[in-house]
Amino acid sequence: MKQAGIQRIEAAYLVKDRPDFRIGDTVDVGVRIMEGDKERIQVFGGIVIARRGRPGTETFTVRRIVAGEGVERCWPLNAPSVSFIRVVRSGRSRRAKLMYLRERVGKATRLAEERRETGEGAPQGAAAPAAEA
Repeated sequence: MKQAGIQRIEAAYLVKDRPDFRIGDTVDVGVRIMEGDKERIQVFGGIVIARRGRPGTETFTVRRIVAGEGVERCWPLNAPSVSFIRVVRSGRSRRAKLMYLRERVGKATRLAEERRETGEGAPQGAAAPAAEA
């Protein structure tokens, strides 16, 4: 258990507007990049293969394929260099870590899509029920 002083300091750095994403979700992560005196946002999109740590120090790992090579990046969830996290697609996973995706290539890396409830209580992309005749 952490001391109360450390918890107070960490609470000041927590980012409140992070979306709820899980292992297996495809996300776009906007990362602030400094080039000389200019700052720009670079988007890194891929599948979340791992989350670890406690709420104040939690990190997540995103994997994507670039030019036939697998690229993984790991960020702290509350890092100031991460400007946004956008969930593109929700994937169904029965494991806490998806390290087995490292050995897979092409279509074998796809996960089944999971439909999640939105704020209104209806599944995403659900159509209205048809009227019975």
